[in-house]
Amino acid sequence: MRHRYRYLDPALLQALLNGLNLQRIFNQLLLASGGDVEQTMEWMRYLQEQGYLPEDLDLDAFFDSLEDQQVVARDQEGVPQLTGVGERRIRRSAFEEIFSSLERGGTGYHPIRSSGDGVEKLPETRPYHFGDELHHIDMARSFQNSLKRNFGQLSLSEEDLEVHETEHLANCATIVAIDISHSMILYGEDRITPAKKVALALTELIQSKYPKDYLGVILFGDRAEPVFLSELPYIQAGPYHTNTREALQLGRNLLARQKQPNKQIFLITDGKPSAITEGDQIYKNPFGLDMKIINLTLEEADLCRRQGVVVTTFMIATDPTLKSFVEKMTQINRGRAFFASPDNLGEFILADYIKNRRKRVK
Repeated sequence: MRHRYRYLDPALLQALLNGLNLQRIFNQLLLASGGDVEQTMEWMRYLQEQGYLPEDLDLDAFFDSLEDQQVVARDQEGVPQLTGVGERRIRRSAFEEIFSSLERGGTGYHPIRSSGDGVEKLPETRPYHFGDELHHIDMARSFQNSLKRNFGQLSLSEEDLEVHETEHLANCATIVAIDISHSMILYGEDRITPAKKVALALTELIQSKYPKDYLGVILFGDRAEPVFLSELPYIQAGPYHTNTREALQLGRNLLARQKQPNKQIFLITDGKPSAITEGDQIYKNPFGLDMKIINLTLEEADLCRRQGVVVTTFMIATDPTLKSFVEKMTQINRGRAFFASPDNLGEFILADYIKNRRKRVK
């Protein structure tokens, strides 16, 4: 799964060039190159040669600063490589970019809050009931109640106590399954870079805000395989078919090992299933809807439902055959489906993740 395709989104690149944010330009090109620092530097020099970057801009000084900040380090042969610090910076950059879009677009990063046992206090209060957590008591309100009841005398009793309402944060175990088939880089559109940018942003969100949640990433082409989160910047699409069934199967098996009560698979794809695994062999048919492949994939979606795994599909294509398949799979799994372009994929996924990890309790 290391076959490399490279494509630069001209609209995004132009927007970055207009703002002349060298760090963001470097990050975007780095993701498009599959984490190849040397290739990224060559592309930036090429942009300067073509007049997209100012002639007086000292790119060598910028590259040196990346080494000074330990974002990049050279191996024994002198080849620049991304460091752990650089990988964290890439994740943070992806998260900030998508989060800022959420705020501007009003997608609703902060969901409507609901009452229930939880870990985050709400400003609203209610009378204390036996068994409520003592650290949720609103002392100011409780003292006011006592003073009012005793005409200015402080004599606190249980009936005076008020506690803060809380929101219930339901721990989640999530698998992000990313399609790396050939179509993800065909027709002049880079769909793989936005997909891995989303995975990077989701990693940063969970590690910073929801550290008790679990996140795993699966790549699926002819076969499905898990990857370490540290490998996300280096993901590339390749000359593969789309083995959606094995992606769901592997995701379901990985989630079965997790203790979180809410389990879900985020499926990012742009094509109908075109392959399944049969023993050690791959059965492939990229032409039309192969009902053998479709039916076995739908059976896997049903197994996910039976094990309490919700499948949310993010379609980044409008192919009628893909739409038909996803609608059927969503119905069987009782999951969700969204149409999203590569440009707003991150907004869809982060907003959906935050919204649906909060359990509403009456």
